[in-house]
Amino acid sequence: MRKVYVAFVIDAFARRIVGWRALRTAHTSFELDALEQALHERRPLQGSGLVHHSDRGSQYLALRYKERLAEAGVEPSVGSVGDSYDNALAVTINSLLKAE
Repeated sequence: MRKVYVAFVIDAFARRIVGWRALRTAHTSFELDALEQALHERRPLQGSGLVHHSDRGSQYLALRYKERLAEAGVEPSVGSVGDSYDNALAVTINSLLKAE
């Protein structure tokens, strides 16, 4: 069985996936593609108080990713090391995908 890399953005209020990408090989803009899809889908307003929760993965701490969040007026929220409470919904979705 080959590994597949999946990135997704969840609207926690609506409880649905609004941006996603799945590839056999990860590349640097992989997560950014999922973010762009989510921003296009939801069209957040500047100053709307939208928060992006993520783990401490290097892709979410990358300068390009953080700059894009800032351009869209989205506040990043990165959980502490080993703490899955900030992104519990994502952890749940990941476990469901792994079970499939």
